[in-house]
Amino acid sequence: MPLQAHTSSNLLQPPQLPYPSNNVNHLFPVADPFLNLPQHQEAQTANPRTTRLSLLRCPSSPSGNLTPNPTYMKSSLTKPCQLRVNQAGELAATLIYKAQTPLVVRQHPHLRPLMAHMYDQEAGHFATFNDLIHKHRVRPTALYPLWSVLATGLGWSTALMGREAAMACTEAVETEIGDHYNNQIREILEMITQWEAEGYQVSAEIGELVKTLRRIRDEELEHLDHAVEHDAKKAEPHWLLTGVIRAGCRGAIWVSERV
Repeated sequence: MPLQAHTSSNLLQPPQLPYPSNNVNHLFPVADPFLNLPQHQEAQTANPRTTRLSLLRCPSSPSGNLTPNPTYMKSSLTKPCQLRVNQAGELAATLIYKAQTPLVVRQHPHLRPLMAHMYDQEAGHFATFNDLIHKHRVRPTALYPLWSVLATGLGWSTALMGREAAMACTEAVETEIGDHYNNQIREILEMITQWEAEGYQVSAEIGELVKTLRRIRDEELEHLDHAVEHDAKKAEPHWLLTGVIRAGCRGAIWVSERV
């Protein structure tokens, strides 16, 4: 299906933050996403090898015995820090495209539909992870202001260097983000396999999370393909530019997991 042209006004709208923009350091309290379920009480257990928080649903018992019965559903989230990283990464992506688009489109008007298409998808990803961190009470990264400035600067500077550099930026970012989502999906699928081997039935929520991550991963890799098709490899020096950006992405992921 051909890409539809978008008005530039869409690209000038700031992404919607999950809390008031004048309080970007607000931290959500970490809370149990399955509180107040009728006829159930929750047992929280941390896996010492992965620090993953699992939630084992058990029927209420006067004795207080919370040993899970395999006939009941076992539900778990991916690591809270991963949801935080995903949200921060999608914020950065929207700001990169928002900064790149005016400069790129001014010199190459035919790229307006493509830039708008990629921006709109990233804004959708950002909204998805805003909803997830709200739903599961995961605090966002405390480095929102820093990532916002760096992402805007990266988008503007690569666009100033030219169309090829802007596309090389997309190539580098989407390569790292694609790997990041692949690792998350692989980890969740391994968890599901282990649970099913133990006799647990996996909740529909986990299946929906996997579908969402796969969809977003595929759209990010689509952006990578678009970048390569539009001469990302011709950026000079390509190896240095993409290497620095990829290293920066890995560093941002590492920091956002912890702060």
